Amino acid sequence: MTRAVLDTNVIVSALLQPLGPPAQVFVLATGGSIQMCISGSVYAEYEEVISRPRFRRSEDIIAAALRTIREKSLWVRPTEAIRACSDADDDIFLECAHAAQANYLVTGNIKHFRFPTSWSGTRIVTARRLLSIISGA
Repeated sequence: MTRAVLDTNVIVSALLQPLGPPAQVFVLATGGSIQMCISGSVYAEYEEVISRPRFRRSEDIIAAALRTIREKSLWVRPTEAIRACSDADDDIFLECAHAAQANYLVTGNIKHFRFPTSWSGTRIVTARRLLSIISGA
């Protein structure tokens, strides 16, 4: 099964725009078509960011999204620190992808990852690009 790590911006976009590409990827990941991979650090960031008042999501929506992520994801424990992103806060996603041997890291901020298209076997793609790959387009 295809494994993917979703950057926080993909989760936030999925909650704000339920018909966009990030939401489609999130549905695939929580529905079992893609194996969503997370670590404790990634989950903590999801929890902190989607709970921010500026996103105006109800407590019920936040709780349901976090519960789904907790229950439907493959949990991994990174064993090595990686310092490779232009935004150091994004290194946790590479650490998670490495520990999970993920096929994809899905992000809306490809420029933060400073890599042409991949890192250590993980392709770094946008949600739209992942959907295109999956559909064979």
